[in-house]
Formats: sequence, structure tokens, C-alpha cells
Amino acid sequence: MELNDEIVINAPRAVVYEALNDPDVLKDCIPGCQELTKTSENELEALVVLKVGPVKAKFKGKVTLNPDNPPEHFSLTGEGNGGAAGFAKGGADVTLEEHAEGTLLRYDAKADIGGKLAQLGSRLIQGTAKKLSAKFFASFAERVSADHTA
Repeated sequence: MELNDEIVINAPRAVVYEALNDPDVLKDCIPGCQELTKTSENELEALVVLKVGPVKAKFKGKVTLNPDNPPEHFSLTGEGNGGAAGFAKGGADVTLEEHAEGTLLRYDAKADIGGKLAQLGSRLIQGTAKKLSAKFFASFAERVSADHTA
């Protein structure tokens, strides 16, 4: 499954990049996130509860950030296990560009799923993934813009 999109955030690139590396900001913006802990400079552990169609699962996972060329570009990889519901693993490339209204954030993500989740069908999974990513980035843009202008 592949997801990609872009969003303009009303804040300078350095502020957006810093927020993308702030566990408190991320925890507030990730749908269903109950815990998010920074375990090292580039690693986070998360506990996220999600409902995908009829399957509700608690995912425990790890995310590794790879700051290739901060603050213009970085990538991340992660994997989560939802027990009987299945697993998810994947990664994303994120690009931050200067924009007249602040920062243009572009992402290109890929994910693989298995278990009961994979049996639900690709249309449901793709639709849910798009909805969740849109919700995250809308919340993230709102939070960063509000923090920046406050």
C-alpha cells in the first residue's frame, strides 16, 4: 500500500522539523495514540489503539527516524504488532520545502500489513490509512501553526 500527499503548514521549516521530532506533539496528533516515548535520539516506541472496519487492535510499535538532510528531508521506518489483529510495517520519506505561506510538507509512505487486517480487503485498509494520515497531518498543521503564532 502506498500513500502520498502534501500539506502547507503556517510555520517556518525549522519549526515544522522540530515539531516532527517532538514526542509530545506527535502523541497529540497521532489518531488513537495512547503512549509515545522517545527511547533514543532517533527511536520512538508507541502504543496506538485503532479500529479498522470490524477489527479493533492495540498496536505496540517502534519508529526509527533517519535525518538524511535535516531540515529539508528525512525518512522514517516502523513496525507495529497488534497481536491477533495482525501487524503493520513500513516507512515514509518526508520533504519540507519553503513556501510562501510557511512550509510545504510532502510525504511518500509505503506499508505492508498482515494477519486479520490483511483479510479485510485493500480498499478498506487503503481508505482507513488515508483517513488516518489526513487526520494526523490536519491535527499536526493546526498544532504547529497555533504553537508558532502563539
